[in-house]
Amino acid sequence: MRITKEKKQENYERIIATASELFRERGFDGVGVAELMERAGLTHGGFYNHFRSKEELIAESTENGLSETLKRYAGHDVAAVMELYLAREHRDGRSQGCTAAALSCDAARQPEETKAVFAAGIDRLVRALEAGIAAKHASDAGAGTRAQAITILAQAVGAIVLSRACPDDSPLADELLEACRADCRDAIENRARKQ
Repeated sequence: MRITKEKKQENYERIIATASELFRERGFDGVGVAELMERAGLTHGGFYNHFRSKEELIAESTENGLSETLKRYAGHDVAAVMELYLAREHRDGRSQGCTAAALSCDAARQPEETKAVFAAGIDRLVRALEAGIAAKHASDAGAGTRAQAITILAQAVGAIVLSRACPDDSPLADELLEACRADCRDAIENRARKQ
């Protein structure tokens, strides 16, 4: 039985959304195609109507997850983004959280195609932070803004990764988030003094 183009697109989007969530939760190697398709409510064989391989799905779901991160924080002041990003809720909501924090270490062991998707997505995150910093400090935006955005992103993602590596009830898990949140806030708010 043939399905309509609309239904095929709906199935594709469901697979991508399910994969994005499961990969963030368990990593690329922690999810098999059969389980993914079952979770998406589709047959295992249907996977190959949409993707040539799991690697292709990984690249496309990564693009989706990184785009979700940008959408989630769009419209927020850059300092507010750091408050939301470096919060315990984000740390604990792994399957709904930032793809960069959940999967960057996994991506390092993936084919170049996936690394290229990550690089493009990370660059978009840097540019969004750069624009937010520039908007907050319009009078002194320019030189150093990109470097500052890169530093802030790296610190924020690293804080989430390290906090998640600690036991849930560990005081260090919260301390990592609190220290980096304060440092990022200071870097954003006091940009003029640091230049």
